[in-house]
Amino acid sequence: MKPFTVSGGGGGSMECSKLITESINRLFANREPWQVATITATAVLSSVWLWSFINQDESIYTRGKRQFFRYLKKVPAVRRKIETELSKANQDFEGEIAKLTGTLEYCLQLPENGLSKEEILKLMDEHLKLGHYNWRDGHVSGAVYGYKEDLAELVTQVYGKASYTNPLHPDIFPGVCKMEAEVVKMALALFQGNEKCCGTMTTGGTESIVMACKAYRDYAREHKGITQPNMVVPKTIHAAFDKAGQYFNIHINYVDVDPQTYEVDMKAFKKAINKNTIMLAGSAPNFPYGTMDDIEAIAQLGLKYDIPVHVDACLGSFVVALARTAGYSVKPFNFSVKGVTSMSADTHKYGFAPKGSSLVLYSDVKYLNHQYTVTTDWPGGVYGSPTVNGSRAGGIIAACWATMMNFGFNGYLEATKRILDTSRYIEMALRKIDGIFIFGKPATSVIAMGSTVFDIFRLSDVLCKKGWNLNTLQFPSGIHICITDMHTAPGVADRFIADVREAVGEIMKDPQQPVSGKMALYGMAQAIPDRSVVGEVTRCYLNSMYSIPSKK
Repeated sequence: MKPFTVSGGGGGSMECSKLITESINRLFANREPWQVATITATAVLSSVWLWSFINQDESIYTRGKRQFFRYLKKVPAVRRKIETELSKANQDFEGEIAKLTGTLEYCLQLPENGLSKEEILKLMDEHLKLGHYNWRDGHVSGAVYGYKEDLAELVTQVYGKASYTNPLHPDIFPGVCKMEAEVVKMALALFQGNEKCCGTMTTGGTESIVMACKAYRDYAREHKGITQPNMVVPKTIHAAFDKAGQYFNIHINYVDVDPQTYEVDMKAFKKAINKNTIMLAGSAPNFPYGTMDDIEAIAQLGLKYDIPVHVDACLGSFVVALARTAGYSVKPFNFSVKGVTSMSADTHKYGFAPKGSSLVLYSDVKYLNHQYTVTTDWPGGVYGSPTVNGSRAGGIIAACWATMMNFGFNGYLEATKRILDTSRYIEMALRKIDGIFIFGKPATSVIAMGSTVFDIFRLSDVLCKKGWNLNTLQFPSGIHICITDMHTAPGVADRFIADVREAVGEIMKDPQQPVSGKMALYGMAQAIPDRSVVGEVTRCYLNSMYSIPSKK
């Protein structure tokens, strides 16, 4: 007769329970009480550790891979090799900085006597002449989105008048606070926000994104009790989300994009959501390829699971806001889409304001309230600030306000038409060039190129030598040009198309030739499995920006 059965009535279960009890009793027979307690505590703690180790947002494979490389780098021979390469990279970076700064002397301490206005302006002109690229003639991808002498004069005067103002003190500078509120409201009108929508200005797109992530982390902690937050975003989302994750300890669940459209894979996106997800995000458009994610589908998931949805329109800015009015078809992406709870948009891009201004906008003040930082028990008084900064540059707010007032709706609409007309003109011409392809369908002004015939970084290298500064992409390799108002000047687009056509023609004579020089580093960096090494090289580059070349 069998001692117990798995199926059947309650008698089988009782036999099973009895067998387990007897097995445990035999295990602890003839053991001291302290041994029983020790074994029990060890088993419980080990079970808890194993459970927490397995049930993490980051996969066991990813964590194991990182740990493997961490130990590998501790091997003396490996560490010496890495340090040698890092030292070489550091010398190369610092050497490049020395070349860029030319013959200008570095000031290592305060001048004994202050310089005159004329001397300072002369030095300013000398500093601003440095650099190899002519951005005023439209040879640069993005970076400077518009420049007109009369507007530059206007914002210079406006900034000068407000340069010492600080909206941290609204009772002292109420006019600056009014201007900020107007900038927010005017932008909300462009993005089809209603009377409940609100927001703040920030110093740039990164701060706008970081603030939204902070708001949703705090909102989820207070209203849902989530203490191990994660966000679900496309792999093409801006790196500012990763920065926010590092700052605020938010795990990021990255979702792959469709290899044909380069828009986020919505099936995978849905699977990535779990009980600790505090926010969903999509791009309108994304930085690498200029394609737009399916914001409506993401918003539907946000409604279904009661999760806030952020739309990153930093790059699209006022161009994506006005694209439909300009006669171009774009997918719904703004506050008109039910479920979208916040947006980021850069006024210093296609708003043409001076650098240092952006917007983070919300559908409801309940989210904005969690963006704020409030300290109530400080001896200096009750302290509250809307963004990362305490004191803020009133001059930038005023300059942004003045730019928007100067352009007006029709001014921005005309600029949007010029930029999108030029973008489509360049895109269509590039699609006709054999040897290269366009990634996905550009939504607005970013056009990304790749090649299955030759190393695309060779094209980047040739164009660089012709005076063009483009952005390099990885995973997969590519380059892109971000069309700005500078590219709409007569002849610029045709010159770019002609240079690409000529460069590709030369490369196609020997398509298998490997890329060399600085551009070869981009391909090599992608092939390094330990991404922390690439991170160390990047830190060397950042350090070089602050290096002072030694005197010969």
